Amino acid sequence: MSTGSEPSGRPGAPAPAPWIPKTELGRRVAAGELTTMGAVLATGLRLREPQIVDKLLPGLHDEVLDVNMVQRMTDSGRRFKFAVTVVVGNGDGFVGIGRAKGREVGPTIRRAIDRAKLGIIEILRGCGSWECGCGRSHTVPFQVAGRSGSVVVTLKPAPRGVGLAVGDVVKPILRFAGITDAWGYTDGHTKTTVNYAQSAYEALVQLASLKVPPEDAERLKIVRGSVGSSILPPKEEGARPMRRGPGGRRGGPGRGPMRPGPGRGPPRAAPAGSSGGRGG
Repeated sequence: MSTGSEPSGRPGAPAPAPWIPKTELGRRVAAGELTTMGAVLATGLRLREPQIVDKLLPGLHDEVLDVNMVQRMTDSGRRFKFAVTVVVGNGDGFVGIGRAKGREVGPTIRRAIDRAKLGIIEILRGCGSWECGCGRSHTVPFQVAGRSGSVVVTLKPAPRGVGLAVGDVVKPILRFAGITDAWGYTDGHTKTTVNYAQSAYEALVQLASLKVPPEDAERLKIVRGSVGSSILPPKEEGARPMRRGPGGRRGGPGRGPMRPGPGRGPPRAAPAGSSGGRGG
């Protein structure tokens, strides 16, 4: 669900307005001076237009990590808002997380996707496990840790074939970043999905800020950013973002309310003439 210059996937929807850059970084991208996302991040200028990411990283994948409904009581009644957390990535070295609040789920998800694009980072990948010597950039090159609130997530290099041995909230973040193998350790109140996701993202931020000597980069096969091949399948045009439900299950954003199962309906009235307590 992009809001940039990409065409809308809905039939009969009006074509989006042409992008008019409003920042120096946007004008340089539109003029063709910067042609890669890595070059944009290397300038040190802050991303303020999601259309830059739409232009340089087409086909970006997105997934809803958490949808939380918040309500407050006012003089006119209850007021409801939704807080949405979204992860975006291309499966090849770029990933971002965004969070937005609003009264409607659909527009709030779109704003969260735009904010995730503005927070996109370029990470390092390598073959940092001593148990592996494949020479491919498939895991984190070093042990890194990130913290948000009480949650601390530690990521360690893993040999090829282990997969993502992390929690269900961290898996899409690492997969969207292009990491296929990693060990993960957590500490704190991990039931707080927002802090759990933010701590994993902070660990990748710490990884992106590292400066590696050339000899170590050659030994650990470290690459920064895209290598030309994504681990994610091509995104279908007009596809809606995936939504993660309770217990790590996935479902569409348009799922209806839960129906009461057996034993969850209203209590039945006691038959006439029966006593409310147990007989002596």
